[in-house]
Amino acid sequence: MTGDLRLTPTGVLFAGRRFACTIGRGGIRADKREGDGATPVGVHRIMGMYYRPDRLRGASLPGWAQPIRLGDLWSDDVADPAYNHLVRRPHPFSHEQMRRADPLYDLVMITDWNWPGAVPGKGSAIFLHTWRRVAYPTAGCVAFARHDLLWIAARISLGARLIVSR
Repeated sequence: MTGDLRLTPTGVLFAGRRFACTIGRGGIRADKREGDGATPVGVHRIMGMYYRPDRLRGASLPGWAQPIRLGDLWSDDVADPAYNHLVRRPHPFSHEQMRRADPLYDLVMITDWNWPGAVPGKGSAIFLHTWRRVAYPTAGCVAFARHDLLWIAARISLGARLIVSR
């Protein structure tokens, strides 16, 4: 296990390597808000890891990684008392599916951005996850090629920092 991830203009630095990544379509912002598509400036701790056991059999993941279960959702509704938290189906508020048909959330590291004490409207779910493709922006998360994300996941410590500056 090793140290922090640092977002730079040319990718993320971690464990002596540079990884290509994509960030939010709204760029990097200090005044992050729900729905702006921005990646927030700050020091964000890695607070958990979720994975699809049906798709990542045999992957080298840390013992603190948790399987994504059928019915796992992530609330993104500012009116939800569980805003910016993992919730279960059925859930009456707006949310994201954690078990997606595409591979974006096959492995997800969650950060402490606006979590666990979520402030409604400040923005939800700043994850590290798999990208759609090179240079395709996210909704605010930091995304990597699958093989790079798996390499990072096998070496990162719970509580490591994602450092995002302008």
